[in-house]
Amino acid sequence: MTKDAKNVFDYSGKKKIWFLISLALIAVIIVVTIIKGVEVAIEFKGGTIISYSYEGDAQVTDVQKDIEDLLNTPVTIQEGENLASSSNSVSISFSYDQGLTADKQNSLTELLQEKFPDSKFEILDSNDVNPTSGKEFLTKCIIASALAAILIIVYIGFRFKQISGWSAGVCAVLALIHNLIFVFGTFVVMGYEINANFIAVILTILGYSVNDTIVVYDRIRENTGLMPKASVAEIVNISTSQSMRRSLRTSITTISTMLIVSIVASVYHVNSILSFSIPMIIGMTAGTYASLFIASPLWVWWNERKSSKKSKK
Repeated sequence: MTKDAKNVFDYSGKKKIWFLISLALIAVIIVVTIIKGVEVAIEFKGGTIISYSYEGDAQVTDVQKDIEDLLNTPVTIQEGENLASSSNSVSISFSYDQGLTADKQNSLTELLQEKFPDSKFEILDSNDVNPTSGKEFLTKCIIASALAAILIIVYIGFRFKQISGWSAGVCAVLALIHNLIFVFGTFVVMGYEINANFIAVILTILGYSVNDTIVVYDRIRENTGLMPKASVAEIVNISTSQSMRRSLRTSITTISTMLIVSIVASVYHVNSILSFSIPMIIGMTAGTYASLFIASPLWVWWNERKSSKKSKK
């Protein structure tokens, strides 16, 4: 082996270990998803959102069970502050096929006023959410992601045609799918709703992960020309080792920023930010892992199988 062999890690030789680690974690995500189910936000499945203003320190989450018994459906409660009146506010959202009737709305208001007589609960707003627009948005995002995957394969196929770019493109997309599964798993495990934050994280990780993988592929292309006698596995090991420091440095910087955001959001109980920052941390960690231990070793495995089939003919 060439180029400081002692500093080169055998990424390709241990590819089965990397693949098994990922497959085991994906299996855990599948099991947890089956057990816990997936929480889908109101904007995607339709329902009702009713907001109240109140005074004092009423803990509406303490009576969530009573609200669910009254409405006969699970509810999501988000507490905040009404900036217009400087009072506290709470939003109660739930799926309801036929919307919230006036009687049910009055009963809900009476329940809150009964449980918190000193808090002066008043209705701010009540809206029935049509799931059609949300589903259309979700569908467009899925189509956009699929088109992006195809364009990634085409781009890598042409840019890295010296190193069998089409197979490299497919491996990059498989690594990307690997990362998105971990993002999805984070939402499920943490109990976050599949909402606009989920779409934002998916699209961000999509671009971030591909960039890391392309950096490694650039090294592979460069080293293929410099070391014509080296095997595919040797070139990949050297190229990945050369790219590792840069990938880790970039990832650690971004993850550290997201970690600080998560800590601040946790202290102030801003769940809407936490449901973005924590999946981003997991997605970027999975992306760095995939760019070093999945995409390139998978490409080596692809080329080894291709060479093996040719030798048998």
